[in-house]
This record gives sequence, structure tokens and C-alpha cells, in this order.
Amino acid sequence: MDLIAGRRPAHLGAPGGRLAPCPATPNCVSSQAAATDATHYVAPLAFTIDPRLAWEQLRELVATAERASIVAERENYLHAEFRSRLIGFVDDLECVLDAGARVIHVRSASRVGYSDLGVNRARVEALRARLRDAGV
Repeated sequence: MDLIAGRRPAHLGAPGGRLAPCPATPNCVSSQAAATDATHYVAPLAFTIDPRLAWEQLRELVATAERASIVAERENYLHAEFRSRLIGFVDDLECVLDAGARVIHVRSASRVGYSDLGVNRARVEALRARLRDAGV
């Protein structure tokens, strides 16, 4: 195990469409956290187009993101790892498609450390902006 990258968490995978809760530390955001939890809550990625097309667009944006690699993928689930440029810290991004609600739930979390200086929230908001720019 690389001490900087950390070990891939065993609790990932979104069983039943539920993302793992964020830890108490402020280095995680999730659209399935309580909306009253200002530290951890981030709005899900809403879309207006066909759910399959929205999912394909999200997958393409993640797959082509800098220093990102998709490590697990199922019909309505995606897990990608993002490695920081300088030190090599690894963050885990999980996405779950909820076609009926027309949203993609997201969780982005650092594996190690306490604070992420807002990196995970910024990652989700950048994805939101790129999806919006793509007409999703």
C-alpha cells in the first residue's frame, strides 16, 4: 500500500443504490448526505435528457478527466480514482444513476488526511458545470 495514495476503501460500491456515508472529517461530499449537513452535502447532478445519454456523458467526462481512472463500472454505478498532481493523494469518486428521479448521485472523498481544502466539492461542481455545458 502506498501511504500517500491509501488503500482502496472496502465500503465502496453503493449497494442498493446507497453511497457510503461520509466520515466526520471535512474531506468528503455526498449528494446522499443530509441536506442540512453543510460540510458534506452536495446536490446531485440533475439532468433533463434521456437517462442513458446523461449517464454516457458523465462516464465520458470522468474517463477523460485529468489524472482519473475508472476502476469499477456497472449499469448504474461508476467508481473512479483521481490522483493529485504533486503529491499523489487519491480521491474516490462514486456515481449512481437514479433514472426515475433524473439525477446522478455523487460521492467524492479523500482516502487519507483530514481536510481536502475543498477539492472534492470542486470536483463535483466542475462535473456539474461540464454536464450543463454539454446540454445534459
